[in-house]
Amino acid sequence: MPEDTVTNDGDAPRVVVAGETLIDFLPDREGSLRDVESFTRRPGGAPANVAVGLSHLDETPAFSTRVSDDPFGDFLVETLVEAGLDTELIERDAEAKTSLAFVALGEEADRGFSFYRDRTADTRMEVGGVPDATLAAAEWVHVGGVTLTDEPAREATYDLMRRARDAGATVSFDPNARPELWDEFDYGDSVATAFGLADVVKATPEDLAELDYEGDPADIARDIAEEGPHTVFLTLGGEGSLAATTPASPWAGEGEESVVSHGGYEVDPVDTTGAGDAFTAGIVAALVDGETLSESLEFANAVAAVTTTAAGAMTALPDREAVRAFRESES
Repeated sequence: MPEDTVTNDGDAPRVVVAGETLIDFLPDREGSLRDVESFTRRPGGAPANVAVGLSHLDETPAFSTRVSDDPFGDFLVETLVEAGLDTELIERDAEAKTSLAFVALGEEADRGFSFYRDRTADTRMEVGGVPDATLAAAEWVHVGGVTLTDEPAREATYDLMRRARDAGATVSFDPNARPELWDEFDYGDSVATAFGLADVVKATPEDLAELDYEGDPADIARDIAEEGPHTVFLTLGGEGSLAATTPASPWAGEGEESVVSHGGYEVDPVDTTGAGDAFTAGIVAALVDGETLSESLEFANAVAAVTTTAAGAMTALPDREAVRAFRESES
């Protein structure tokens, strides 16, 4: 377990991200996995994608994760280091394997997943993986829902959210629904608990399909805000995204409830894997930099749009120059 110190020469990261890092296997063709003959290995995991996305956007976070001490784990750690992330909070597990996810691609570059994640390293993340000193220096802490499916990672995630709020950081949560992973705990109850611990929620309609949120996206966002978060982002695929705020949100206009939206960008998608994580990285980077809610939505949508034009999740994440060039071409 990491010691309770910050070891980055005093230049503490403003953002902390915690959660799973795994291997995505991308198919050589569209359609059912039954018909796929070969796959390409890519690094993945929603929080890992967010962490690398932030690093590409010049907001390198502290990233807490746990991977196996196997060849896949070696590959993932090397990838994270190449992306500029520190290894201080990356734990190696010699008693568990690295999680694997096989991706199926649809005709519109939509994707489905088949996971091999039974007691793998990321399910064994432990309480205290992020030191108090790191949280004390952080402005923002982001976690996802996949680590809520198994203990001890489940309690480690909730504990981190509680300690981050106590430390004064903004806490964001992405439910990232993966139905086949939920067999030990109830998805709805687990997400409701996380909503109550989060200041900011980022979700998709698909994430909320098994919950009791229905109707217009703006109304859904307002309903989620009633569970505790003061700001809710919904990504809507080709229709862009929206943000709903309560009067408690630091981004609410004049301390009032508000809904802000952006229609997104038209692109020819190659692979939508990781687009939501790219959006999250864009939102966090923009808001930590002091951008307005409208500016942040526009920027985050651009980051996500660029990501869909290349294969893979982590490997497709753009830097600021690529995002700037894309926005200039769109304008």
